[in-house]
Amino acid sequence: MIRSRGQNQFARAASLLLAGASLAACAPAAPAPGTSAPSTAACTFTNPVARGADPWVEFRDGWYYMAQSKNPDGQNSSIWVFRSRKLTDPMRDSVQVWTSPASGWNQTHVWAPEIRFVDGQWYIYYAAGRPGPRDAPFIYQRAGVLRASGNDPQGAYEDLGQLDTGGDPATRADDVWAIDFTVHRLNGQLYGFWSGWDTNTPVARTPQYLYAARMTNPWTVASRRVQISAPTESWERREDPVDGLDLNEGPQLLERNGQVFMTYSTRESWLRFYRLGMLRLRSPAADPTQPGSWIKSGPVFAEANGVYGPGHNGFAKSPDGTEDWLIYHAKVDTGPNWNRVIRLQRITWRADGTPDFGEPVASGVPLPVPSGEPCDR
Repeated sequence: MIRSRGQNQFARAASLLLAGASLAACAPAAPAPGTSAPSTAACTFTNPVARGADPWVEFRDGWYYMAQSKNPDGQNSSIWVFRSRKLTDPMRDSVQVWTSPASGWNQTHVWAPEIRFVDGQWYIYYAAGRPGPRDAPFIYQRAGVLRASGNDPQGAYEDLGQLDTGGDPATRADDVWAIDFTVHRLNGQLYGFWSGWDTNTPVARTPQYLYAARMTNPWTVASRRVQISAPTESWERREDPVDGLDLNEGPQLLERNGQVFMTYSTRESWLRFYRLGMLRLRSPAADPTQPGSWIKSGPVFAEANGVYGPGHNGFAKSPDGTEDWLIYHAKVDTGPNWNRVIRLQRITWRADGTPDFGEPVASGVPLPVPSGEPCDR
C-alpha cells in the first residue's frame, strides 16, 4: 500500500474520532423494563477499539498479541508488540522489539508487521525498504522476517533477512517489490502469500497483485512465485481515474469445515473506496499456488454506516474458541489520507459454508464482547 512520507501507523488524526467514542468500553447491558438484571450481565464494546492500521492478532496461552510499526520522520523505524487479555482492547502492554538498521534494504518505511506463531516459534513478517526518490519514496519495498530469540513474543528478535519474492528462489538478483507477506499451512505444506509488483519500476503508482509460493520453513521461499489474483473486476479497479491505483494487497486466510478462503484488500488504500474481496479455494486438495484453484467474489466488505475504507483485515477466535471475528482498519474521514483506526466485529456463516462479514458497524454502537472475554473495565 502506498503511504505518505513519514506516515505513522498510530494515526494522529484518529484522536478526533476516538474522542467521541469509547475504546472497547466493556459495560453491562441494561435490563429490559420490568425485569431484573441477570446474575451474569452481558458485556458490550464499541468501535473503534484502537488507533493503528493493518491489524493481525495471534492468540496464545490466553493472550492476544499484535504488532505495529512506528515510522517517525528522520528516525529509524521500529516494531512494537502489544499483549492483551481482550480482543476488544488489543493495544495494551506494549514492548519495542526491533529497530530498523541505519543502512541496508530495510532501514525505513516499515509497514504492516504481522506476528505469527509457526512451528513452535514466534515470527514477525513485515515490509520495509531503503529510501526512494522524493517523488517515489516507496519503490524499494521488500518483505522480511524476524524470529524471536526465545519463547517470549515480546522479547528480543533476530533479523532473518529479506524473503525471496522474485521469480527464481535460486537467485536473489530478481527480488521484486513486495509487501504484506503472510504464511499459512495447508495439507501439511507451508505457503507464503503476499502483494507485489510484476516487475521493479521507478513508477510510484504501479499495480499490485497477489502472489503465492511454497516455503521450506517460515523464513525460506522454496518455489517460484505465481500470481494468483489481479485487480481485473470492476469493483477492484481504481476509483480515481487520475491519481488512482489498481491493487490487490493484504491477503489473509481463513479455514472452516474443510473450506479455505482468502480475503484481500483492493482499490486505493488512501481513499474511502478501499474494500475487501475474497478468493475461495475450489477444494481442500487444490494447489493454492495455481490461479485456477481460486474463485473470486466481492466486494465482501465495503464502506457503510459512516465507516470509510474498511480493509487490511485479520481473523481471530473469541477467547473460548467458539466465535470467529474480523479485525480490520478503516479511515477516520473521507479525505485522501492514511489516518486510520482499528475496528472489530463478529463473522457469521452462511448455509453454504461461506463467511458473511455483513456491513461495518457504525462507531459507538454497543456490540456483545467476544465469548469468554472478561467483563471488567
